[in-house]
Amino acid sequence: MSRSGRWYTSAVIILVAAVSALLYGVSDYAGGRSARRLSPVTVALIVDVLLAIAYGIAVAIDRPPLDGPTVWWGMIAGLGSMVGVVAFFAALRSGAMTVASPITGVVSAVLPVLVGLALGERPGMIAGAGVVLAVGAVALVGGAIGVPHAAVSRRQVALALLAGAAFGLWFIGLERAGDDSGLWPLVTSRILTLPTLMLWERQLRRRSDHPRMRRSSLWWAVTSGAFILAANIAYLGAVRDGLLSVVAVVVSLYPASTVALAIVIDRERVARTQIIGMGLAGVALVLVGVA
Repeated sequence: MSRSGRWYTSAVIILVAAVSALLYGVSDYAGGRSARRLSPVTVALIVDVLLAIAYGIAVAIDRPPLDGPTVWWGMIAGLGSMVGVVAFFAALRSGAMTVASPITGVVSAVLPVLVGLALGERPGMIAGAGVVLAVGAVALVGGAIGVPHAAVSRRQVALALLAGAAFGLWFIGLERAGDDSGLWPLVTSRILTLPTLMLWERQLRRRSDHPRMRRSSLWWAVTSGAFILAANIAYLGAVRDGLLSVVAVVVSLYPASTVALAIVIDRERVARTQIIGMGLAGVALVLVGVA
């Protein structure tokens, strides 16, 4: 392939990854709105059911090949997805989206790079600087510096960090599942998550304080599921043709749309140091992507 051809291919991959990031961000906002009135587990279950149905139909039509690694890596990715979604929606429920979303995005970007290091990849000094900068960004956005202690809870920061690590596992699992398996990795990712969430939801319903389903909350949850569906397909297409350490970082820019929606629609306010932290998070993601 010529140099211009390689450049065109890389540009398309980055564009698809950026579209995936946009879709993930809108999905997170919709899911966060739903989680304000519903349990994060309930929202995750609604989304999971929609994804399982859609992926099942797609695989039945396309009938791609299936092998062992696809099943196992898909299941690992699914566990990351389940923990990430529940933890992230719980973080959004615990405080502002403008805090939880950037933290989650930075951590989910850094983890695939660290895994790449463990597997023998050696990114340059610029990418290493991005990882260090990401740590500072998390501290600023999380309110460790320049924000009153009461404004950002430790619980929310901890949940956002857990969600970021889990989403990073999701990115890694899908990449390792294989390039010729079609949408099977997305199907096998539901093998453990769907029954687990159903049992979890059943246990929660026994509690007297379990929130009741409302039409508006259900609508937000369904909207979240629709955008996640499209985002997952876009990510799978991008990561199969591109490098994990680059595609995952670009996709991890999804907090930009989540934060923008929270500021414009919900009128959320952020401290000056948190704005600086968001900016540093964006720079960190770009630097890590240079790997």
